[in-house]
Amino acid sequence: MTASVFIAGPASWNSIVVLDRLPEPVPHMQFAEDSWETVGGTSAGKALSLTALGRPTTLYALTAADEPGQRVRAALEQAGVDARWAVGDATERHLNLMTRQGGRVSLYVAVPSATDGADDAALQSVMGAADVIVLDLAAEPLRILPLASATGKPIWVDVHDYDGEAEFHRPFLAAADAVFCNADRLTDPVAFLRACISSGASLAVCTLGAEGAMAIDAEGVEHRVAAVPVDVVDTNGAGDAFLAGVLDARLTGLDVAASLTAGAKTASLVLGTRHLHPVLDRILG
Repeated sequence: MTASVFIAGPASWNSIVVLDRLPEPVPHMQFAEDSWETVGGTSAGKALSLTALGRPTTLYALTAADEPGQRVRAALEQAGVDARWAVGDATERHLNLMTRQGGRVSLYVAVPSATDGADDAALQSVMGAADVIVLDLAAEPLRILPLASATGKPIWVDVHDYDGEAEFHRPFLAAADAVFCNADRLTDPVAFLRACISSGASLAVCTLGAEGAMAIDAEGVEHRVAAVPVDVVDTNGAGDAFLAGVLDARLTGLDVAASLTAGAKTASLVLGTRHLHPVLDRILG
């Protein structure tokens, strides 16, 4: 039977505004070069890429009974994502200020709180049936982290632009079998990845933007992969697609080096669209 993935975390409705430069922290006026609305959320991005790769995937996310929530659910359903929705007190919404060079400021307009856990028994059953659990940074994944750990299944986490110190990330790191991050706020990415392996992870990966990515495996061997050349339209979701490509390849049985190459290829597909995945081009325009 084909190995399956359970993903818990954000699915959002995003407004993207492209600027010639990121705003300075002083009162001023700027003109947007472009703007659009789309599905966002790190977990939605991973689920879209894994689904497109043919990997059986269940997304668990929160939305409210509002218009943004309806848009998110409808778009992901049309994209073929198998989603298990919980009712949140808000639908997550972001305003992302972007530059053509990939600079970004993400403003979190609304973020749902964790649920009361009324559906935990059924949720743990679904997690237990998966071969790998991916937990993204949000209140609800943090709440269900002990349930995920109790299944005994490998847990993959994505700590994004972790600075090496933030408290919120630490429970995710402590539970992780595989750790993904980017180098935006790490002074020494190699040291961080090696620390993750020393703490019990079997794989630690850091994406490096246009320079590709690097990884440390369970034996302490360092691997590097170049980014796939592509005309970049939008960088949102590239890291999520990279993780999805690596995860799918590992579940297929590929080694770390080949899996990083697969991740770079999957990320390149997302960089060429203004949505989290090209499949949304036909759905959202």
